[in-house]
Amino acid sequence: MSGNPAVVMRLVASAYTVAEKAGAIVRNVLHSGELGIVEKTRANDLQTLADRLAQQSICASLSRCFPKITIIGEEELPEEEIREDLIENGHSEEILQKTCPAEYSGLKEEELVVWVDPLDGTKEYTEGLLDNVTVLIGIAYGGKAIAGVINQPFYNYQLGAGADLGRTMWGMLGLGAFGFQLQEVPGDKRIVTTTRSHSNKLVTDCVDAMEPHEVVRVGGAGNKIIQLVEGKASAYVFASPGCKKWDTCAPEAILQAVGGKLTDMHGNAYCYNANVKHMNSAGILATLRNHEYYISRVPQSVLQALKSE
Repeated sequence: MSGNPAVVMRLVASAYTVAEKAGAIVRNVLHSGELGIVEKTRANDLQTLADRLAQQSICASLSRCFPKITIIGEEELPEEEIREDLIENGHSEEILQKTCPAEYSGLKEEELVVWVDPLDGTKEYTEGLLDNVTVLIGIAYGGKAIAGVINQPFYNYQLGAGADLGRTMWGMLGLGAFGFQLQEVPGDKRIVTTTRSHSNKLVTDCVDAMEPHEVVRVGGAGNKIIQLVEGKASAYVFASPGCKKWDTCAPEAILQAVGGKLTDMHGNAYCYNANVKHMNSAGILATLRNHEYYISRVPQSVLQALKSE
């Protein structure tokens, strides 16, 4: 298969090394001590030098190799010449060796939309909660998230000096997911993960309605999906607008690749076409198993407050 890989496999293979490069940029900015923080719209909506450089690196690297794809990044950055040291031209040979699922083997560059969050969990990044931070590159076709790459730049940081920092996981529908050990919460336990810093009454009412045995509040959408696939939570419940398509595209693809599901609060899938609005305005409900149980528990007040797209 590696003789002439499908376009989408080449894109995923490139996105893997590009995400690793972005993760290194995120680490380097932190170690420099000069985060360059600016408030975008409010105190909870921050952007750092790491967000800016990582997005420049991801978008320039991918568009250089795949000039016809549509790339939508979180940060609105001015048009400028990108430094050569930010460009990543490599690819994962391991991914290129995989056989492309038949339904995606003929896809063309121009049919693919890439959603980029260069640093998911910026607030946590500025506060030193480094395990919450991820780099997200999601690939969509026909409005559906079909592949994703998540880099955790600070994975293992609690182990201290000398630890091997960072890891990258990826997944694709029809192929599976790689780079982590899939685990489930024991069947009789309901552990809900939800927002750490964007809560309100609707959010807490909805979490309570799930009758969880435990609630885990962490930052970053990518990080919350990792909780699901590593058996630390059974549902990600966020009954509020606030999450955007670049937060969910990559994580949704990885979750779906292992049999999980991400929808709005009504149980409807989000669409990842290039022309959709960026906000996931009807909230997020994601599970590895038993999605219908959690959907059935969503209160009427939430359904009325959050209209489906």
